[in-house]
Amino acid sequence: MTAVGDQDRAEAVRAAVEHAYEQDWTDGLPVVPATREVVAEFLATTSRDPEEVLTRMDHLGRQVTVELLAVNAAMAGCRPEYFPVVLAAWQAVMRERAAAGGGWQSTSGPAPLIVVNGPVAGRLGINGAGGVFGPGFRANATIARALGLTVRNALGFHPHVLEQATQGLPGRWTMCIAENTAENPWDPCCVDGGLDAGADAVSATLLRTSEVVDNRHTSDPEKLLGDFADTISRTGPWIFTRASVGVVFCPEHAQLLAGAGMSKRDVRGWLAERCGKSIAELERAGKDGLGDKGVRHASDPENRPDEAFERVLPSAAPQHLLIAVAGAANAGISMVVRQFGLWSATSVPVERQGAAQ
Repeated sequence: MTAVGDQDRAEAVRAAVEHAYEQDWTDGLPVVPATREVVAEFLATTSRDPEEVLTRMDHLGRQVTVELLAVNAAMAGCRPEYFPVVLAAWQAVMRERAAAGGGWQSTSGPAPLIVVNGPVAGRLGINGAGGVFGPGFRANATIARALGLTVRNALGFHPHVLEQATQGLPGRWTMCIAENTAENPWDPCCVDGGLDAGADAVSATLLRTSEVVDNRHTSDPEKLLGDFADTISRTGPWIFTRASVGVVFCPEHAQLLAGAGMSKRDVRGWLAERCGKSIAELERAGKDGLGDKGVRHASDPENRPDEAFERVLPSAAPQHLLIAVAGAANAGISMVVRQFGLWSATSVPVERQGAAQ
């Protein structure tokens, strides 16, 4: 190749990237040009018909097909072999009632949390260890970004137009994680979602935010869970009668709890029983009363409810408290993730057939 050829190629790539910006196809970062040949490589990894409709939103007159998902996965920077996971992730998140309804338009600005289980995570290099929520891993970043670009380009949710997030969630399209299978003392997340422990699978839900729990100072399981309960019980995220959450435990915390004989079910039950606030505490935040639709607001002082304990979680069921294990086994640092609605409590298997599998 001559120097002139290199210059021509560089200018062609730059022009393609700038064209994507001009068409408002990007999330602010450059996208990869999705040529017909490139998209064909993605479609070759699945047995699905490219014209199959995955999601239809009749009120917007828009739909997502397998081919449109492949186009946006290519633009996001995915490798073709990631596409079966992107497909499963799209199906998993669209099982959320909020995602299939008005969730993408919410002022909360929710973002999907995608949890990948099974050998596929290792084959594709989806990080489940140190820095699991951070940058630096192509599969984690681009699989999540593929969903974000699809929401934008196929469904038309652009900021300041259909998307009406007041502030939005930092890292809105970058929360794709694998579970740390080697150091998870419990069944993987996909078992809670109805699949076998060894399955290649994706679970997904919408989040409003996430908050770290740094506890490396105790080996008492109740003191540790009490720290989680205090974090989960903050009044700030409460708007309705109840609120669902998830916990992505680091290996150290999960192993401490499992070592004390606690199953996931035990952990859910303990937290569901203890997470909440007294009416007096809710009054100080102006959230001690309830409206007709279950929205919290300040109560009439003369009709103030008797002192009582208001629980955060509707129940100890998995859809109200998603539990996963990820991160490095080097410190007691976990993440509380605040669900936007409910987890569907189902997981989607990743297709194994296709050229890349």
